[in-house]
Amino acid sequence: MTIVFATNNPNKLSEIRQLLGDEFEILSLADIDLEGDIPEDHETLEENAIQKAEYIFSKCELPCFADDTGLEIEALDGRPGVYSARYAGEDCLAENNMAKVLEEMSDVHNRKAAFRTVIALIMNGEIMTFEGKIDGEITREKRGLYGFGYDPIFQPDGHPVTFAEMWVEQKNELSHRGRAVKKLVEFLKENLN
Repeated sequence: MTIVFATNNPNKLSEIRQLLGDEFEILSLADIDLEGDIPEDHETLEENAIQKAEYIFSKCELPCFADDTGLEIEALDGRPGVYSARYAGEDCLAENNMAKVLEEMSDVHNRKAAFRTVIALIMNGEIMTFEGKIDGEITREKRGLYGFGYDPIFQPDGHPVTFAEMWVEQKNELSHRGRAVKKLVEFLKENLN
């Protein structure tokens, strides 16, 4: 089955391809020659994921899915949340986002946080959403060389290491995106047969 994933992020694409396996051909936006920004101007992860999926579907008319992910920090009233990718400004890098979070959390005792991903799938004229969440805490400094985004400062509950200190396979087993994708995969496999 061919399905479009609304991303050009090579890290996300690799992670998703690994999770979905050989039964699915996952195309990126570059694979379908779609350039430019995809609109995501809503206030929730769910609304943004659906908006992105609908936009891609309108361009290619192939089954497609889009995700939106947010880091939700309890002491920051859920920030950066839906603004996680651009928390330190529109054209910022992950380093700037992490630096801003660590600065805002410098004197904060409550380090509780959660990563949440919502995937919106458009297939057979229907829109379905799948959510994955993992609880953890914000570390006091960056640790680890793997992963991307906020991985070096997020330590999942029950683990002595950050996402950036885990092998990709280990992270995929328990990550928010991994959990959402597992629900997506179960749904797709059920509907393939």
